[in-house]
Amino acid sequence: MPTAIFVHDGKQIDYTPSADVAAGAVVVLNDLIGITKQPIAANQLGALAVDGVFDVPKASGVGTAIAAGKTVYWDVADQEAKEDSESGANKLLGKTVLAAADGDELVRVRLDQ
Repeated sequence: MPTAIFVHDGKQIDYTPSADVAAGAVVVLNDLIGITKQPIAANQLGALAVDGVFDVPKASGVGTAIAAGKTVYWDVADQEAKEDSESGANKLLGKTVLAAADGDELVRVRLDQ
């Protein structure tokens, strides 16, 4: 009997939400973060992308720029990427692949689990 059996490449995982989820939603499952590519109806099987590059919200204004190559975390309360894990309250989202200026409302992130 093999120790491990290949299931799939793991770029997406199955997800069944208890409420409707819009396309582009960032979903936090404990320490795992995924993003919906399509809407998922409540109690229906869908998928979360756990690999790939996504533009996600960030704060804008003076002092909010994020350089390329920085580790960012998802702040569920503020619904945005931040460089601060806030003592583990924010979960690892990934690394930025493109710099975002103070005035930018989005930052480009490569998901990292």
